Amino acid sequence: MMPSSFQIRTAFRLARREIRGGFRGFYIFLACIALGTATIAAVNSVSRAVTSSIASEGQAILAGDVRFELRNREATPEERSYLEGLGDIAVSTGLRSMARAPSGSEQTLAEVKAVDGAYPLYGTFEAEPNRPLDELLAKDQNSYGALAAPLLFERLGVKLGDEILLGSARLKLTGSIVNEPDALSDGFGFAPRLLVSRDALVASGLIQTGSLVEHAYKIRLADPLKRASITADTNKAYPDAGWSIRTSDRAAPSLTENVNRFSQFLTLVGLTALIVGGVGVANAVRAFLDAKRTTIASFKCLGAPAIIVTMTYLFQILFIALIGILIGLVVGAIVPLIAMQFLAGVLPVPKEITLYPSALLIAAVFGLITTLAFTILPLGRAKEVPATALFREQGFDEGRWPSWPYLLATGLLLALLAGLAVLTAEDRFIASVFLAAVAFAFVVLRLVASLVRLIARKSPHVNSTAMRLAIGNIHRPGALTPSVVLSLGLGLTLLVTLSLIDGNLRRELTSTLPERAPNFFFVDIQGSDLEGFRNVVKQNAPNGTINEVPMLRGRILALNGQDVTKIDVPPSGRWVLRGDRGITYAGDMPENTKLTEGSWWAADYTGEPLVSFAAEEAGELGLKIGDTVTVNVLGRSITAKIANLRNVEWESLSINFVMVFSPNTFRGAPHAWLATLADPEATPADEGQILRAVTNAYPTITSVRVKDALEVVDRLVGQLATAIRAAAAVALIASVLVLAGALAAGNRARTHDAVILKTLGATRITLIKAFSYEYMILGLATAVFALAAGGVSAWFVIARIMKLPSAFLTDVAVGTVVVALVMTVGIGLLGTWRILGQKAAPVLRQIGE
Repeated sequence: MMPSSFQIRTAFRLARREIRGGFRGFYIFLACIALGTATIAAVNSVSRAVTSSIASEGQAILAGDVRFELRNREATPEERSYLEGLGDIAVSTGLRSMARAPSGSEQTLAEVKAVDGAYPLYGTFEAEPNRPLDELLAKDQNSYGALAAPLLFERLGVKLGDEILLGSARLKLTGSIVNEPDALSDGFGFAPRLLVSRDALVASGLIQTGSLVEHAYKIRLADPLKRASITADTNKAYPDAGWSIRTSDRAAPSLTENVNRFSQFLTLVGLTALIVGGVGVANAVRAFLDAKRTTIASFKCLGAPAIIVTMTYLFQILFIALIGILIGLVVGAIVPLIAMQFLAGVLPVPKEITLYPSALLIAAVFGLITTLAFTILPLGRAKEVPATALFREQGFDEGRWPSWPYLLATGLLLALLAGLAVLTAEDRFIASVFLAAVAFAFVVLRLVASLVRLIARKSPHVNSTAMRLAIGNIHRPGALTPSVVLSLGLGLTLLVTLSLIDGNLRRELTSTLPERAPNFFFVDIQGSDLEGFRNVVKQNAPNGTINEVPMLRGRILALNGQDVTKIDVPPSGRWVLRGDRGITYAGDMPENTKLTEGSWWAADYTGEPLVSFAAEEAGELGLKIGDTVTVNVLGRSITAKIANLRNVEWESLSINFVMVFSPNTFRGAPHAWLATLADPEATPADEGQILRAVTNAYPTITSVRVKDALEVVDRLVGQLATAIRAAAAVALIASVLVLAGALAAGNRARTHDAVILKTLGATRITLIKAFSYEYMILGLATAVFALAAGGVSAWFVIARIMKLPSAFLTDVAVGTVVVALVMTVGIGLLGTWRILGQKAAPVLRQIGE
């Protein structure tokens, strides 16, 4: 039955009068709503700020309106003429190679970038000293000018004005790089930047047959309106060019996608905090209605319809919730302004103060729906309890479930909350799994609470008075057990999960993985140098194992004849289609290869091109035996049929490829070789000697020390883990607030218990012991659940998603137990300290009344 306008006006008038009494009892309610709303608003605002800056500053980030990238070959005269016809052009070439001190004593991997005189078309390149770029890169009598990142100076132990070697070229360090406008669009690098002229790169001799080189042609369009159609027009004109085309509105697609994914994760964590806070909302509403039981009973006795009573308190709660949401939105709008100061040197951020209404609106809607979802049931209980029961009972704890309309409304609101979270997510599958896990955790935590109460009820008699009181408090009617277990359970589970994931990743990167991984990767080995390279390595690592494979680069253009840009691929498989992939060919099945489907071709096979595809990636792309894959290699498009699928152990860091082709596919194609060296007995000094020997003998071979690369990854994982732990802390703070709210909700009943027990002779010490034992038992029970649930969740992420070895880390277990005990006992005693000081007379008189 819908309420009439008169009933709505009456309820609103009564709510307005009652709200004048202030927010007593609702401070935790406000904090829970404000915290969750602020988290979601802040995360989404920062994400919008970064992604909008990438879009608005796309020209500077890309250093052009459009970028054409070719791997392992330069544009043909016809292609170059076409590009020049589009507008002004700047050409740059990128590769990885070894920068060396002239003495040969020190060397380091460098991300080399060679530019021409037109660079950059947009944005500003900054160096120290601040001189024109063409002057800094100019050639003098003996060497070419070069600019380097500060880290390269540090690794080579050189200073400004010193000379270094790159391939066969001698470079003079004329300055250090301060700002490279297109660094983000060039992608992540494992080594420091070394900037040289294109003439210097040619003189170095690094560009050889099969070298892994990226040629970028950046255009400032004469007609900016062409940007929208230039990709389609160019691919239509040159379908076999094999170039990757990127326009300034998608200057850094990988970065944008990663920002969106990370913000999605943080949003889900914020939503978890909001849902955990919803339990605090329910506790606060219950306590509020419990305190108003006499007023509610009076309303009913005076003939007020139940619907007016319900709406009166609903209006009050919504008013207070709106204040909490407003506080959260203000905080959520301010936090990004602070975050921008820290992100300014790392990511593109707005230069002026900007608000993002859509991000704030989403946060406000989440906050409002959460409030309603966790308010309906307590209001339903209050509505259906008769006036006589309200006068007679202590509260609503033992009331039955409200009628089905309230249950239905709660279910619909929770479904709406989940639906909104999924619809606004970057990856809806991950969002769905995350929310399903939270819902499952809620159910399991309720079961854990029930199990703890059952065990307490069935426990044997103990002699300690304090312990008997504690056990009784755990299972008695109206006990805090469900609220404490639920409030702490989700926060601690999330903390354990993230800590175990972080710990396992660090363990894999710093101990386990280096033991299995090769010591070195050697790239750009020319066929004519292969035998000499083997001899140098064998002389310096006689016990080492060398593994060599031919190496080409190719980009997937089509699957089963369908353009990959028009295929909807799950996020987990997009990396295979993004940019160029390393590919190889083999006559015999490589060692340690395990086929999952199909068979390997004969060593002397001469039929149509065949390819072996990684099984997991094939599943993500929807490929099967007999399907076709079209790749562009060195400007030539080749279509091959999938002959078999195989398992690939990416985590081993050995030589692995998504695609291995039959040898006849690339017969006669120029290519270089890729090799690894594995020597478990090699010491750091031995590795240094190997690096010097190879680099000095073959300056054009790029040597990558695996431990150096792992250190870079470990540093990035550490930075990411810090951000994730900060997000997890939000959920934990929400748990603390809910725990405090649960204690506040039960204060009145605790006060009565304490007064009666003191009247019967119990001392304050006995009561403190009883409350401490109770909170310790609940904390331990919750910690055990968090360890079990968090351990399973972390195992699933590490073992099933990341495909890495997973281990349970004892230090995480101990830390979680300590956190649980400190939180429950500490907060519990703080909340009950005031109760123990209550005088008996006033409370006894109130009970008598």
